[in-house]
Amino acid sequence: MKQVARLLRAEQAGLALALVLLCLVLAALSPVFLSAANLKNVLRDASLIAIAGIGLSVVILAGEIDLTAGSAQAVVGILAVWLLNQSDSMALALLGALGAGCLIGLANGLLVTRAGINSLIATLGTMAILRGGAMVSTQAVSIQARVPGFERIGTGHLGPIPIPVLLAAALFALFYFLLHHTPAGRYLYAVGGNARAARLAGLPVERLKLTAFVISGVLAALSAFILASRLNSGQPNAGLGFELQVIAAVVLGGVSLTGGVGTLGGACLGILILTALSNGLVLLDVSSFYHDIARGAVIILAVYLDSRRRERLR
Repeated sequence: MKQVARLLRAEQAGLALALVLLCLVLAALSPVFLSAANLKNVLRDASLIAIAGIGLSVVILAGEIDLTAGSAQAVVGILAVWLLNQSDSMALALLGALGAGCLIGLANGLLVTRAGINSLIATLGTMAILRGGAMVSTQAVSIQARVPGFERIGTGHLGPIPIPVLLAAALFALFYFLLHHTPAGRYLYAVGGNARAARLAGLPVERLKLTAFVISGVLAALSAFILASRLNSGQPNAGLGFELQVIAAVVLGGVSLTGGVGTLGGACLGILILTALSNGLVLLDVSSFYHDIARGAVIILAVYLDSRRRERLR
């Protein structure tokens, strides 16, 4: 009974209940919502946010922020499709995409840990550079993939489950284990909770933060590669506003913006809530302008909940 009571008091239980209630309301308003085809679409959309969101959660837990996920979807997608068309090799395109993500994360990490620039300002500048680079390199024109089968990565299935969902689930399991069952994960929480105390305790604070940014960059690049596969093209305007969706979903799921607090389980619940809401608005034929209003409201709600959470902890 004590375990049940503890489960009911847990923040994740409240998020799970909110997700169930949201799904019931959307199912009542649109019978299509709970159809197998639509649920696959929800999970496929959520997987893109989840893959980038896992990396962002690592950065936020370390006490920093990364705003480059949206711009990375444009730049990395363009690079991946260009490499694919030049080499006819999906493996080379994937390696190039992940390498670009690693460089983006490394640049962000060095700006924060070596140059001493606030992560919000550093990644805001990187975000603008990447978006501008995507537009300049393509003259704002999309690049079509010319290799057959490339689109299967983003749209294909392994059995009844979409491939992106399986990738997101595997990454979730891997990083859940790393964050919650290894010394490195505990060190990351310690750095996000109090970087000065962690440094005095002998932890390599700068190295951990740099690693967090590299992980975020690589996972954002993987999300970008999957999106390019779904679109079968590299789009210079891909990922517009994507970083706000990822931040809102992760913070809504209980990952504190101040660092050191939160779980990947809560973050994934927040991602599912936000994705289900967006999908429901599309099914109900709500204007896309209201989608932006809904996302803005969710961001404000997420930050408000985060502030209340910090008050409770104090």
